[in-house]
Amino acid sequence: QVQVVESGGGLVQAGGSLRLSCAASGPSFSNYNMGWFRQAPGKERECVALIRKSEASTYYGDSVLGRFTISRDNAKNLVFLQMNSLKPEDTAVYYCAAKLGDWTTDVRRYDYWGQGTQVTVSS
Repeated sequence: QVQVVESGGGLVQAGGSLRLSCAASGPSFSNYNMGWFRQAPGKERECVALIRKSEASTYYGDSVLGRFTISRDNAKNLVFLQMNSLKPEDTAVYYCAAKLGDWTTDVRRYDYWGQGTQVTVSS
C-alpha cells in the first residue's frame, strides 16, 4: 500500500499562488491514480484535480479549471498542485489521495489519504 503526506499549505492573499506537494511512499507509486481533494468547514469533501498513473490525462473541477494545475513525478514519487489566482472560496483543507484501478471523482473510492494541509485565502 502507499502512504501520502501533503505539504505546502498556508495563508495567502486573494490573487496569490501556492504550490502543494504530496510525497508518496510505498511500492509501485506509478500504478496509482492520484487526486487532490478539499474540504471547507461545513461542506462535503470535493474533488479538485486528478491525474492518471501514466501522467497522460488530467481532470479539474469546474471551480478551479484554468487556475490550478496538477502534475506528478513518478521517478520521485511526488504529486503537485499549482494553485494560481486564488480566491477566498478556495479556503479549505486540501488532501492528497491515491487509488488503484480506474480513476474517479468519487471521494469514497479512494483508498489512501494524507492528513491534509490547510490553505487559507484572505480577501
